[in-house]
Amino acid sequence: MFDRDVPVYLITGFLESGKTQFLDFTIHQKYFQIPEKTLLILCEEGEEEYDEDDLKKYNTVMEIIEEPEDFTVDTLRMLDKKHKPERVLIEFNPLWSTDKFYDMALPGGWDMAQHIVTVDASTFQIYMNNMKSLFVEMIRGADMVIFNRCQPENPLANFRRSVKVVNAGAEVLFEDEEGEIEDIFQDEMPYDMDADIIEIEDIDFGIWYVDMMDNLQDYVGKTVRFKGQVLKSRDLNAGFFVPGRMAMTCCADDTQFIGYVCKNPDSKRLRMGSWVQVTAEVREEYLEVYHDKGPVLYGKEIVPAEKPEQELVYFT
Repeated sequence: MFDRDVPVYLITGFLESGKTQFLDFTIHQKYFQIPEKTLLILCEEGEEEYDEDDLKKYNTVMEIIEEPEDFTVDTLRMLDKKHKPERVLIEFNPLWSTDKFYDMALPGGWDMAQHIVTVDASTFQIYMNNMKSLFVEMIRGADMVIFNRCQPENPLANFRRSVKVVNAGAEVLFEDEEGEIEDIFQDEMPYDMDADIIEIEDIDFGIWYVDMMDNLQDYVGKTVRFKGQVLKSRDLNAGFFVPGRMAMTCCADDTQFIGYVCKNPDSKRLRMGSWVQVTAEVREEYLEVYHDKGPVLYGKEIVPAEKPEQELVYFT
């Protein structure tokens, strides 16, 4: 039993993605101030640097861990004993495994409070083309992903889908030089939201999947039509199935099935893995499989369909 409750904030992102700038700004904010000591652990030194004298004004001490083999629970325990912090900020090296961090036992009393990933929108596509697996690992457990330095020409809707298909629960924010950008996805949908039946083309399945996840109320009561592959699960009662698609987030070895639960009395007759065209009304209901309220498709018509030319949904 530990009397202390030390929140740990993990901030990661590729080189020069704005981690230091974000942390330095946050440390200076009035709402972030606490009377007790804050320990800032720096695992990467970029072009931006902290002013240690300035940090002292905010009762913050900085320690540097340069090598991944030195980032161990013993090192963290030593720093905990040395400084006795009441809050810990970790600027993590993007080349170090965040999975290893989550698997590591933290010092007594330390508890993960928030995992934030910063992304430079201007270089995001370059990193995705060359280091996608690292990005996927980085955001898999993130609570928030912040895209900064956004420009009008950036395909921000695609950026958001790249995050959401890996981590549906992550909050995704976009900022330009003047601050957070709002309402950036108006008129982004490639299908007619006002149609009697919203036709989802094969190429747009991923767009629809993510947008309905984020904006379910825009779809409730409307009818959608799309093509999907039949998935049945022991977690679903008879009369339910999931029509969906396989999505590739990183490489051929990193694919997952995405789709929403569909209710239809003929579900038990559908063959696992077969392709169907689904016409369904969207509702919001509680399901055990969601552990919360979520989208439930009430199938109006389920008919056999040809396998699409491109079976995989790609998020880039």
